[in-house]
Amino acid sequence: MSYAALLETMGRVNDVLNAKSILSWDARTMMPPGGSVTRGKQEATLSVIAFQMLTSDDTRRELDAAEAELAARPKDSVERTIVAQVREAVQYHSRIPSDLIRRRAELGSTGQDVWAKARATNNFALFAPLLEETVALNREMAEVIGYEEHPYDALMYRFEPGETVATLRPLFARLREGLLPLVKAIGEKEQPRADFLERDYSPESQYEFALKMAQTVGYDLDRGRLDTTIHPFEISFTRNDVRITTRFSRNYMPMSLFGALHEAGHALYEQGVDPDYTRTPLATDLIGLYAVGGVSFGAHESQSRLFENHVGRAREFWDIHFPAAQAHYSDQLGDVTVEEFHRAINRCRPGLIRVEADELTYDFHVMLRVEIEAALIDGSLKVSDLPEYWNAKMHEYLGVAVPDDTHGVLQDVHWSSGQIGTFCNYTIGNVMASQLFAKAKEDGAISEGLARGDYDPLRAFMVEHVHRHGRRYSRDDLLLRATGRKLDPEPYITYLTDKYSELYGLEKEGK
Repeated sequence: MSYAALLETMGRVNDVLNAKSILSWDARTMMPPGGSVTRGKQEATLSVIAFQMLTSDDTRRELDAAEAELAARPKDSVERTIVAQVREAVQYHSRIPSDLIRRRAELGSTGQDVWAKARATNNFALFAPLLEETVALNREMAEVIGYEEHPYDALMYRFEPGETVATLRPLFARLREGLLPLVKAIGEKEQPRADFLERDYSPESQYEFALKMAQTVGYDLDRGRLDTTIHPFEISFTRNDVRITTRFSRNYMPMSLFGALHEAGHALYEQGVDPDYTRTPLATDLIGLYAVGGVSFGAHESQSRLFENHVGRAREFWDIHFPAAQAHYSDQLGDVTVEEFHRAINRCRPGLIRVEADELTYDFHVMLRVEIEAALIDGSLKVSDLPEYWNAKMHEYLGVAVPDDTHGVLQDVHWSSGQIGTFCNYTIGNVMASQLFAKAKEDGAISEGLARGDYDPLRAFMVEHVHRHGRRYSRDDLLLRATGRKLDPEPYITYLTDKYSELYGLEKEGK
């Protein structure tokens, strides 16, 4: 019963990581500010416990015995896949001192409180010392993990295995080549009316409608809930408890609506993992030490971007649901047509904030952050020079002037929690979303379902080809099985070209 013993040990690791996730959820939604220091120590303790359980002598003995027990099974069987993933994780973490795990976890928890205060007061100097320490710890992490070409590659491995600085360069270059002409052409066009999006929408009313739309695309409230936070996120404690958050601005309703749809897409992934994988490595990120079922952060992001954008921003979605929006927001949307609403929520307007960026300019925000992180880790950019560098690049890429650090370098939560290496996942997710959605729509039943507001066929496709597999397959294997191709930016470029050419009356190349 060596394999059974290993599974039980991994189940306990999953339990510890879920307990840590609950503390993290509470810290980001309900915890009073004064609890940040002790909460950081609590989360660090659980991280170290999970790390020590994973790399213990007992686990190694169970792993050796399980490998021997399963030697005759097919290499791609579920059992041998699980054992191989545990072996990889043990080897990976054996290179990392437990003290480094503890220090990163403590800094990540206390860092969020410091970041929130710095952001609220537009004070980068308050956050800079913590960011210096975060960069130093991540450099230390990269060195102990090891890399072939660039230290940033070691950090990306935790979030998007297989991606490197070298592999991202051609992807980003192709996206710039395909999307920049569209951005420039739209800059010469008249913008659609959008004043109604900035009318007064009460947070209570926004909460009700955002939750209704999340349920509409399939979010299961028997296994979830919606809460308020500074920076939206989804978090799961097994597939049976998957929570989402959003944020509210009285004078910009799309923030809450599309935040909820985005996080609902993440949640559908977790809620759709095969129940047999609960408490196993196929629903546990043993490399990153997260209780998460998605095979990579990019694959996870593909589902959030798919349900936010391909579904939630589509004209056919609002042809069906705009009457409900108009009834819910009669004072704000009573004088608005569905055509005006659809054009407004899809307008291309280069701006300052990544999470509020339109689909066409979003990836330029991501490219900037990846460039900055790689430079911070290899030492070619100093933390003290970061605001100036950020502001210059925002002007170069999107032609916008950054008025202050709150709307610039302080806008993202990631660095405060110690996450360096994860930003590429957003663009990977955009590319994957288009690739998967294009394949799904080849099925007439899915296209017909979308046209009548039935999202079950699309969700069933994603469960079958993505969600249920958890972490069983690599990202590219998942894509090959679902679409017949590895990561391919062309469906994404085609999707954006077609969509924005129609929205702004542009003549497509070759027409």
